[in-house]
Amino acid sequence: MRLAVMESDGQSGQGLVDLLIARGYSAKRMSGAADLLVAHRGYDAVVLDLTQPDMDGLQVLRRIREASAVPVVAVGTRTDERYVVRILRGGADDYLVKPVRVGELIARLEKVVGRAVATVRPIGGVVVAGDVRIDLKARRVEVAGAHVPLTRKEFELITTLVERPGVTVSRQQLMDRVWGEAFFSVSKSLDVHMTSLRSKLNRPGLIVTIRGHGYRWVGEPG
Repeated sequence: MRLAVMESDGQSGQGLVDLLIARGYSAKRMSGAADLLVAHRGYDAVVLDLTQPDMDGLQVLRRIREASAVPVVAVGTRTDERYVVRILRGGADDYLVKPVRVGELIARLEKVVGRAVATVRPIGGVVVAGDVRIDLKARRVEVAGAHVPLTRKEFELITTLVERPGVTVSRQQLMDRVWGEAFFSVSKSLDVHMTSLRSKLNRPGLIVTIRGHGYRWVGEPG
């Protein structure tokens, strides 16, 4: 998961980025609101500190929402209900009170990104990548014009990936979406089903493994 972190305190912000990287995530600290507003589209989620020196945090949030549906977890020091409701209505997917506990933050991020993966649908319900055609409504996959039969779980895996092209979907998100519960045995089953899916598509480079994290639908066969 690629994370943009906007934290008003430089030392705390870099510390949070370092902790996220240590947990296996790709995280980058944004130096200011202007940088975030330009770069946020290149990330899977945003961690937004609402206390910013150069622009009001709620204004930053609203400007992000005007341009993108990227998941945003807002953080701040206030706990009063009216303020929290205002932030959530302003476009935040979740809100955490500082100081942020990294384990809880990761759980919230996984949740909001997983929700985005589950709700985004390609226009028309058809995804085309080279000679691969995926009809999500008909639940049909064709490669070079020939029908490729997939099992139910294989089709759910490819659906979850193509709904968010270019976005890394974590193993946890895939297991939660396809199996419902991410037990150890399910983790092994994910590997088996992914290997079978790739073999049936026979298009190297379409589904990329992000080592230690998950998979990404690239959209262009190798």
